This record gives sequence, structure tokens and C-alpha cells, in this order.
Amino acid sequence: MDLLDEVTRAEFAHSTTYLNTATCGVLPRSAVAAVRELAEAAGAGAPTGFGDFDRVNRSRAAFARLVGVDAERVAVGSAVSTHVGLVAASLPPGAEVLCPEGDFSSVINPFVVRDDLKVRFAPLESLAEAVGPDTALVSLSAVQSADGRIADLPAVRAATTAHGARMLVDASQAVGWLPFDASPYDYTVAVGFKWLLAVRGASFLTVSQEAQPTLTPLHAGWVAAESMWDATYGPISQLAHGARRFDESPAFLAYHAAEASLALIERIGIDAIHAHDTALAARYRAGLARLGHEPVPGEAAIVSVPGLADRQPALQAAGIATSARAGALRASFHLYSTEADVDRLLDVLSSS
Repeated sequence: MDLLDEVTRAEFAHSTTYLNTATCGVLPRSAVAAVRELAEAAGAGAPTGFGDFDRVNRSRAAFARLVGVDAERVAVGSAVSTHVGLVAASLPPGAEVLCPEGDFSSVINPFVVRDDLKVRFAPLESLAEAVGPDTALVSLSAVQSADGRIADLPAVRAATTAHGARMLVDASQAVGWLPFDASPYDYTVAVGFKWLLAVRGASFLTVSQEAQPTLTPLHAGWVAAESMWDATYGPISQLAHGARRFDESPAFLAYHAAEASLALIERIGIDAIHAHDTALAARYRAGLARLGHEPVPGEAAIVSVPGLADRQPALQAAGIATSARAGALRASFHLYSTEADVDRLLDVLSSS
């Protein structure tokens, strides 16, 4: 038994054929225990029920290691849309923002709701060519939520650099299964409750050192101070050095879970998870071809089949968790998925 099998057998107790991580990951036993411990302490009125900032900072550091940046570049928060809104608020009136057509709304709408910005859209496959001299920012997902298409991030980065534009990457559907380096980008965002196996309420923002002066910490509370416990009353005398100045007050239950989940992912390693997840996706793609179905092309751990969205309720009734997105049936494979799960999904699809 290899390490991935050993760890997943010990850490996961779900009873369904769970192929829906692109919607929400399965919480490992160690994360469940961390949440229960904090909740019970809070219920007992114990001092430890307040929540532990050290766990938050260990989560920050673990995420930083996963995406290849220093922890000083990482801010913690609660949602991608909040992080993206911070970037949107930094743009001057009239700035042009370029986004892929059909990208996830949280990567787009914080710019759209600003009536004084020019938001332009282009196909994902030709996004790099669409960057122009008037483009101030390109905002896109590393992996498309709807269908698993993987963006050519190096090409877009080269185009933004050539035109002096900044770049924001949503890695929510990438970090945790796909090797991802945040260091080339001005801003990256990622939620914790999908491939990172935490719960809603934990999210991460990375900001390059060069881009940090472009953002105003609009929601700066006492946790954004260099010395938090000296900033609980009155104006903050000194904001934190680095990206911690953009922190939101943490949802401790989410970050206690995230610490355990991120430790699990680090223990197994992204390369091993990537190999496992993509092998299962390839098995599923081959099975779909035998059934006469054509999924969206690609090699991601997310596999989307146009025209099969109506099968999702029957699959759910059979104990197989998938999702229906943009008219397609979406299955997503992660470290707790098995070949037997893939084969069961194919069997049900072939008989319905």
C-alpha cells in the first residue's frame, strides 16, 4: 500500500461515491476532529474556544509552501469574491479589465459592478492575444470551474508583461491537485473548501511585493496591524508588513480545519495527488469514449460532458455525487477517489 492509499484509508469516511470535489471537498477525519475540538471548547466556555491565531498562521505558511511563495505574500480571508473586490477597488476609473468568457462569476463580477471600469471578454484559448495596450488587468481562473479547461497562464503572463498589465489568477480549481506556482503573478486567490479539503470560510490571497502598494486594506481591522494586540482600540498605528495587512478576521473553525487538511496534502505531496487524480480522469474519459460520449477535451481532474447534465439527479439517487454545470455533467476526481468509483459512474451512465 503506497502513502496515498494509506493516508486516504485512515482519513476519509464518506459513504458515497464522491466525485464532486470541484463543488466541495470531503473533510478529512483530522480536520473534523479539529473543528469538533474547537466547537466543544467554545461550547464549554473554555479559553481555547476563542480560536488559535497560531493555527491560522500555520495554515498561511502551509498554503504559501504549496504555491511556492513566502508566507509574507499571503493574506487570509473568507471568500474569493472579497479578495477580488479588494483588487477591483484598487483600479482607477476607466481601467480595462480582461476576463475569459464564461469564467466563474467571483472572478468577474467585482469588476463588473464598478460602472466606471471597462470589462472586456475574450475566449480562454485566445486570451493572451486579446491583451492590449489599454489593458490594466487580466483576471482569470487557472482551471475553469464549468469544464476543467486549463488556462495557458505562461502565455497570458507574457502578454501582460509585454503590455504593462497586472494579472490576477483564481487558483481555486487548481491548488490541491495541480502543481501551481503563484510567484509569477501579481495576485492569486483560492478558496479552501474544494481541493484543499477545508470548509467554507477559509480563503487565501497572494500579493507580490511589487503589487502590495497597489492595494488599500479597505477592511483593515485589528488583525491587519503589525502588532495585533496593541491595535484593539483606536486607529492602527502601523499596518502589518507584507500581505497580512490585507487579512480579514479569521473564521477560526474554518482555519482549524484548514491546518489539518493542508498538512495532509503536504504529507502526500501535490505530485502524487496530481498523478492519482489525472489517472482517474483519464480512465473516465476512456470509458466515456466507449459509451459514445465526448467530454470537453483536456487532462484536468475535472471532466465535463456536454448534454449529460440531466443525468445528475439519477446519479445522486444512486449514491454518486457529481454536479451539473453549464448544461454538462461534471465529475471531479481527488485523492480519495478510486478506480472503482470511476467504474461505478460509468456503469450507471451506461445503464440509464
